[in-house]
Amino acid sequence: MSNLLEIKNLYALAGEKEILKGLNLTIKKGETHVIMGPNGAGKSTLLNTILSNPSYTKTSGEVIFDGKNITNLKTDEIARQGIFMSFQSPEEIPGISVFNFIKTAKGKMQEDPVDYFEFKEEVAKNMAELNMPNEMQKRDLNVGFSGGEKKKNEILQMLELSPKLAMLDETDSGLDVDAIKTVSKGIDLYKNNENALLIITHSTKILEHLKVDYVHILIDGKIVYTGDGSLSTTIEKEGYAKFKEKQHG
Repeated sequence: MSNLLEIKNLYALAGEKEILKGLNLTIKKGETHVIMGPNGAGKSTLLNTILSNPSYTKTSGEVIFDGKNITNLKTDEIARQGIFMSFQSPEEIPGISVFNFIKTAKGKMQEDPVDYFEFKEEVAKNMAELNMPNEMQKRDLNVGFSGGEKKKNEILQMLELSPKLAMLDETDSGLDVDAIKTVSKGIDLYKNNENALLIITHSTKILEHLKVDYVHILIDGKIVYTGDGSLSTTIEKEGYAKFKEKQHG
């Protein structure tokens, strides 16, 4: 399988504070990677830096995506390359419906116009898979949605946009057991051998329903240890103390 994402010796600032300090990561097509680490380690910063969020500044290193150097591209240009990010706290956007938001985004991602009726049917099908009432597509984006509804809506966007790489930033936070199962089902519907997942989580609950290839421990701006899916269980039981010792030892 070929490399989809290569991050080489990446340094980045959040504001004026250096957060990423020489981070390296390679993700191949078909893989699911999980990043875990203590608060403030740089997990969300990494995703935002990959997407060139203007609040973060790359100071050194490279980001290669599907063979193309995207280090200095703007956020919308990177999204068009096929990278999607779900947010910890999705924004409420009055005045634009769920359906129109996703349809507009889909239109930006592809060169051909979106077929209205075909797309509407597809959205309804995926909403049913995610246990979302069909009338929700008419509502203003995330306005008045519960935390679980907002997270399901992020997964709906992922399914409709079908990116090459989906980056999920604590999509499972604040969800009950049933909602986690539903979100996991949506992730399963998305995954195939030609795309990849990068998941940030503090919990192992969502991982119980997914096939995880690698778990990376991120501490103080660097990945300090990589293991298989079982590493997440070790972290849940033992925490990050021994990895911090390795980092500073």
